[in-house]
Formats: sequence, C-alpha cells, structure tokens
Amino acid sequence: MSNELIPHTNLEGARAWCHVIYGLHALAVVVGVVGAATIAGAFVFGVPSLVAVVLNYLKRGEVAGTWLDSHYRWQIRTFWFTLLWLLVYGLLIITLIGIPIAWVLIVLLGLWVAYRVIRGWLALAGQRPIGTS
Repeated sequence: MSNELIPHTNLEGARAWCHVIYGLHALAVVVGVVGAATIAGAFVFGVPSLVAVVLNYLKRGEVAGTWLDSHYRWQIRTFWFTLLWLLVYGLLIITLIGIPIAWVLIVLLGLWVAYRVIRGWLALAGQRPIGTS
C-alpha cells in the first residue's frame, strides 16, 4: 500500500462509528479506573471494548485506504497488544517470582491503554490520521 490515501468525500458515517468505538473503549477505561478491575483488564475483558473490537472489524472495510483506516488499525492493535501483555503479565504473576513487578507493569499497561484511547480520539476529533505505533 502506498503512502497516499484514497480521497473519500463521504466518510462522516464511518467517522461517527469511529467516535462510537473510541467512546466504548473510553468507557472500558473508566470502568477499570472506578471498578474492581484494572484498566487493562476492563479494556480487554469488558463488554464495551469487546463490542468495540467487533465493530472495528465489521466497519474497517468501509474505510480501507482512507485516513480513518489508521484509526481502526490503531484501535484493533491497542486491543490485541493489551491482551498479549496481560497474558505475559499473568504468567509473571503465576510464577510467584514476578508478582510485584507484574502489578506495576499492569498499572503501566493501563496508563498506556488510556494514552492510546485519548491520543487516538483527539486525532480523530482533529480529522487527522493516527500513527501505527
């Protein structure tokens, strides 16, 4: 795929869905902050983010090649990388050697998730693509 984005004149519906998806992810972060779960745990296992990632996959084809595709990719990657790191941290907790380290890493992962949701949503509000990191 080249670096040029396909111009689309009618992306408002897809952009609105992207806002909904960021909102669902943000809700999961809030649930993690105020609830008994961690931010990362609520993000990966909570209903809002599970619905959001399903919507990502359902709606992603509508934005292929546009600046919005970067947001859908960003959201999907945030979800899967969070799950991956939670599994790694879970293995640290199971070993009993890394319990304190794993809990610190889970807190840092929660902050990373919150950062990605906020950064992505702000870029979407400014109608800018988001990086892939």
